[in-house]
Amino acid sequence: MNDKFFDLKKEKQDRMINAALKVFAQNGYGHASTDEIVREASISKGLLFHYFISKLGLYSFIYDYSVRYMMLELSSGVSKEETDFFKLIDQIKQAQLQVMKNYPYMLLFLNRSKSEDVSEALVETEEKRGVLPEWFGELMERADDSRFRDGVDKLKLGKMIDYVADGLMAQRFSEEAFQPEIYYRELKQYLHMIEIMSCKK
Repeated sequence: MNDKFFDLKKEKQDRMINAALKVFAQNGYGHASTDEIVREASISKGLLFHYFISKLGLYSFIYDYSVRYMMLELSSGVSKEETDFFKLIDQIKQAQLQVMKNYPYMLLFLNRSKSEDVSEALVETEEKRGVLPEWFGELMERADDSRFRDGVDKLKLGKMIDYVADGLMAQRFSEEAFQPEIYYRELKQYLHMIEIMSCKK
């Protein structure tokens, strides 16, 4: 990657990043087209390759940028003192909301990357792939489950919440009706229901 990319105006940087996030999120690495990315970003293919050399170089940059940006928002948005399970989940979702206000497809891209099966893309992003799962794992370790009903496992509950959030997001994107604030408000309703079902009265 050419570091002069960061000398571009922020609006142009974000236009290119958002275009790549969208195309990679919708198609995965193997089926993503750089022609589609440059059309979405309203730039020339020559400009894209001037900064990123290849599709793989672009994917590597987008993955690294997404992990760094997400970690920045999570680190500043999630309290180190909070231990209540559902308050922690809400803080995570609020941090993700802030991410999606600037980069609507970033979370969808990171979710899609979990099932990436093209070896060159996997090798290129290998070093970063454990960062977010490790952070979430440490968070779940400190989450207090003393309010839970008997038989409720906090790790399985966390996965269930992820399935609900990811499914809701995918549905809204498929309907081309995704608005981060509306998605978050709807997700909050599901989280409230799950809390009622999971916790003691």
